[in-house]
Amino acid sequence: MRRRLAPALLLPLALLLSACGGNSSASTSTGDGTDGKGSLTLDVGDQKGGSEAILRAAGALDDLDYKIKWSTFTSGPPLLEAVNAKAVDIGGVGNTPPVFAAGAKSRITVVAAWHGTSKGDAILVPNDSKLTKTAQLKGRSVAVAQGSSAHYQLVASLKDAGLSFDDVKVKYLQPADALAAFTSGKVDAWAVWDPYTSQVLKGRQGRVLTTGDGITNGLTFQVAAPAALADKKKSAAIKDYLERLRRAYTWVYSHEEEWAKVWSKETGLPEDVALAAVKRTYTTRIPVAVDKPLIASEQEIADTFTELKLIPNEVDFGEFTDTRFNGDLPASTTAPRPSEGS
Repeated sequence: MRRRLAPALLLPLALLLSACGGNSSASTSTGDGTDGKGSLTLDVGDQKGGSEAILRAAGALDDLDYKIKWSTFTSGPPLLEAVNAKAVDIGGVGNTPPVFAAGAKSRITVVAAWHGTSKGDAILVPNDSKLTKTAQLKGRSVAVAQGSSAHYQLVASLKDAGLSFDDVKVKYLQPADALAAFTSGKVDAWAVWDPYTSQVLKGRQGRVLTTGDGITNGLTFQVAAPAALADKKKSAAIKDYLERLRRAYTWVYSHEEEWAKVWSKETGLPEDVALAAVKRTYTTRIPVAVDKPLIASEQEIADTFTELKLIPNEVDFGEFTDTRFNGDLPASTTAPRPSEGS
């Protein structure tokens, strides 16, 4: 049975304002929220329109000889809190949450990676904003989810424009609260990721000031709990789950519209928004190895946040990776598929 998202996540973002408080917990579910059969259960953390949607659209959840129990989270940081607490065995996040989790000495391990474009990671401004370039954000207020991929994209974009993080007034808000602040004029800009970027653009609620394209590494991860990796049966299930997820992404490359329709039904997003996000972000991602260039790229993110004193401890990111599931995957520096989003 498919786990259903909480009512707040089933509505378009414009309706999230009155339904979601932006807290860091998983959404509540109805039903047993599981797929598959067998005595083993793999607890999988997911984000809105994430792994479950891709797997289901591709038919990659068929013939499971173990159960998958889904939990849906508002963003990467709370998902990794659940991994650390052993409430979740594995889950998908962007490039920055594992760095913050590592800095907090959380028990998490990066086991798989995808490389895509960063065009869906954007800093948005209202349509009537006078801001036309990133350097003009100096002294302005910017909403962002703390510890998210958008957090680093904001830091990196400011640096590229000759600004420091202290040059802007940061408002740490989860997406639903950030949208409320953005649309009501309480913040000057919003750093966020797809599908929220596509939602705002298709709804004509704002425009792009800059994106992370060429600024951030475009990596996304599957992150597992060390305890699950140490369990032979769960480790085998994780290997199978990752193989299914990689096959699902391959299916999506040639079935964009079909997946967008499924995704739309899963999330409550309008089909045109879902398709825009699919083309801009999700079909650019290719599975890559967890290798030395990847670790070095993530180490740069970790060092950046350590220097900003946003991470309390120095991080050796390599200690939070596991290469056992790499197989014959290409290097992490392999170019992603071109984006077709607009």
